[in-house]
Amino acid sequence: MQKIMKWFAPTLAIGVAIFIIFFLISINSQEVIVESEPLKLKSENTQAGSKEKIWLNHLSQTQKKGYFYPVNEVYIEVELNEKITKTITYKLTAHIKDPYQLFCLKEELKHHGLKYFLKKDTKGIELLIYSQNVDKLNSLVKVLKNYKILAHIEPYNKE
Repeated sequence: MQKIMKWFAPTLAIGVAIFIIFFLISINSQEVIVESEPLKLKSENTQAGSKEKIWLNHLSQTQKKGYFYPVNEVYIEVELNEKITKTITYKLTAHIKDPYQLFCLKEELKHHGLKYFLKKDTKGIELLIYSQNVDKLNSLVKVLKNYKILAHIEPYNKE
């Protein structure tokens, strides 16, 4: 029994090593590629139904070792004939001094249904709201005065 146990661990280790070697050889075997022409990058616009042979089509149809290359094709059609109307966007700025004011402000914004952006810097927390409805912003400023939050509205210019 002792002789068997003495040789069991080394025999098992050699068997596992041989299995790993054969496994790695079978995974990394060289498969003959039928189409051995070099792939070229073409950057030209093609139609969606075009059957032209490009390198993306080759990658999307390759099935080597069960691996599929992540090829995504997106076709976007944009209509640029729309008239751009000029709308005035307003910016409401409120400086917040403590967490209670922030809580009250968030609750009022939920009540008014406005989306906001909190900007934190060394001066404190600043809340920015961009909206085209100036009446809604004015009513919010009046409500914020009850919580001693100073806010002001100004036209927003993208610069």
